[in-house]
Amino acid sequence: MALYTHHLPTWKKDEVAEIKKNAKAYTLIGLVDMYGIPAQQVQQIRRNLRGKAVIKVTRNTLIKHAFEDIGGDVKNLTQYISGHSAIIFTNDNPFKLFKALEKTKTKMAAKAGEKAPEDIVIEKGPTSFKPGPIVGELQQAGIPAAIEGGKVKIRETKTVVKKGAVISAKLATILAKLDIKPMDVGLALQVAYHEGGIFEPSVLAVDETVILGQIQLAAAQAFNLSVNAAIPTKDTMDAILTKAVRDARGLAVEAAIYEKDVIDAIIGKAYRESQAINGLVIII
Repeated sequence: MALYTHHLPTWKKDEVAEIKKNAKAYTLIGLVDMYGIPAQQVQQIRRNLRGKAVIKVTRNTLIKHAFEDIGGDVKNLTQYISGHSAIIFTNDNPFKLFKALEKTKTKMAAKAGEKAPEDIVIEKGPTSFKPGPIVGELQQAGIPAAIEGGKVKIRETKTVVKKGAVISAKLATILAKLDIKPMDVGLALQVAYHEGGIFEPSVLAVDETVILGQIQLAAAQAFNLSVNAAIPTKDTMDAILTKAVRDARGLAVEAAIYEKDVIDAIIGKAYRESQAINGLVIII
């Protein structure tokens, strides 16, 4: 029963009904932030995700109503609704979805009032600008500049804004003139609900190379432990037997245990030792 939507007008009920229908049709429900994405890029993202995911753009209040109607763990997603949220439905797992959405991001110029996603650094060196007002504009934005060889040159590398700090209007203008595009614009996953679990971006943003390296290291360490502790498994049995034969042979040679498989090695060891002793003998 739609406890939270009975009072809504028909068109809003239809929007909620569509969300609930997709929630049943797909195994993953996600929230994405659409803020600042140009309409043309949104259309391109839709085309890229066609056949893999469905994006539903509607009012945040209607998303909340739909989640509350669905109930259960899905209702907990309402706390993640913020900004310009939209819903994404897919049958992919959350990690694949996060990776796919990261690929939709492109670099764009910063706007005044936006927060820097990372430290923004201006490297020292010559620019393409000819002498003129640009020198003063650079200096006003905190970028040391001078004229050398008929060109404007940035005299030293400078961090003009730290990660998380607000980008001023003057700095945004200068960054655009320098063709520096620090902003990642694309669908940003806010949260994903999949098979009873809620996944936040911090959990999904994994470096596959690092994880693969950790798995390979763990496998190598487990293999070595199994061999050295003589714990037989189908993967380590051959290595355990090889090590046992090698250790037994070494023990037999060191203890001079005469056995047909090691007699040659014992004689060879004795010969080497006798040669070493002969080298120490001083003939008077």
